[in-house]
Amino acid sequence: MRILLATIGTRGDVQPYLALAVGLATAGHQVAIATCERYAPWISRFGITPLALDDSLLTLLESPAGRLLIGQLDSVWGGVTAAASVLRDVRPMNERLVADAWAASEAWQPDVIVYHPKLFCMPAIAARRGVQAVLAPLVPMQVPTGDAPFWGMPRIPLGRAYNRATWHVVEALTQLGTRGYLRRWREQYDRDGRSRESSPSRVRRGVPVTVLHGYGDAVSPRPSDWPAHAHVSGYWFLNDAVGSDGSAWQPSPALLRFLERGPAPVYIGFGSMAGANPTATTQLILRAVSRAGVRAVIARGWGGLVPHDTLPDAVFVVDEAPHAWLFSRMAAVVHHGGAGTTAAGLRAGCPTLICPFGLDQPFWGARIAALGAGPAPLPQKRMTADLLADSLTMLVAHTAYRTTARRIASAIGDVDGVETGVRIIEALHTTVSRESASSRSA
Repeated sequence: MRILLATIGTRGDVQPYLALAVGLATAGHQVAIATCERYAPWISRFGITPLALDDSLLTLLESPAGRLLIGQLDSVWGGVTAAASVLRDVRPMNERLVADAWAASEAWQPDVIVYHPKLFCMPAIAARRGVQAVLAPLVPMQVPTGDAPFWGMPRIPLGRAYNRATWHVVEALTQLGTRGYLRRWREQYDRDGRSRESSPSRVRRGVPVTVLHGYGDAVSPRPSDWPAHAHVSGYWFLNDAVGSDGSAWQPSPALLRFLERGPAPVYIGFGSMAGANPTATTQLILRAVSRAGVRAVIARGWGGLVPHDTLPDAVFVVDEAPHAWLFSRMAAVVHHGGAGTTAAGLRAGCPTLICPFGLDQPFWGARIAALGAGPAPLPQKRMTADLLADSLTMLVAHTAYRTTARRIASAIGDVDGVETGVRIIEALHTTVSRESASSRSA
């Protein structure tokens, strides 16, 4: 079977797909990943074929305007406002993205397309090609449920009907924002209209997109009313210490000396999300660490956390370190709440404090607090040195957080999410192939 995985965004958006790709390749399938061009060396190291998608999204996220944009993504309505503010920049980016995604499908000729929700064009491309589409989100975001409202919407006690309605509102907004791009693509590549009945939730009328969620039930339980085509496989972990440039990663002697000369430190890093003023954020972190009296490893990340003053002995700064290696040596972790970083912290059994900017990060912060694996999230907009210091103290002092985090780590370790995901994709393709053969014979 030829399988195309398609994803775009930061490393946290790509690494789980790479793990799934490795699992599919190990099972004997031919696999390619269409994603941002800069990840090609990293992907190639694992024997997976990289196909290039436009890098403009990452360029935007790394810019000052992008950092301001991220700060507005703390609700659905904030996201709509933020999208409108960068519409002029986003329009050509999305046009290139759709064209690149179609080109990747042409180059690979897949039997199945597995895609990230950001690649909204993939159901239409799958329908045009006559192949199965598998939506693979890393957070519950596409399948409506009455159990809870969509995580970016107000939690109003109006019952299950309201909860389900919020999910439909989000899908309608998504379709409204992407309709024009798909129309222009169809005018060029789908003139006979094979894809016109596709949408983010179906390949064609009456045929839902299979949804394969790449996270674990132990962290976010499967809603009671989800249909059979919605699966929760468990996390897709990549078990290899490889840098984003594709080279093998090794800890520096200085990092090893720091870890050995004192009690386990706290990890603090916000990935690509240090806010509009990374220098001020860094100084805030240093003051909080000092007031809490803890040792800390600070990750610079794409957001550019760069202390300018001489670092205290209790702090060490790293440019990059695989979470699987580093988190197993930490007393606790503090981060922005990306799905992958959250999973890595829990997998290592680390008490967790999430300091969300927006998107799905408040959702994961709320899940951590509800599970009892860490204190209530501390949003970036509210963060001060005193509040962060108080949260750090609470994080390392309450043994119940570590006990719960270790219990969750055990539950996560009991499930091989990659293997489960591979089985689901294989079973789906087998079922579809049988139905197609039966239809042709009839």
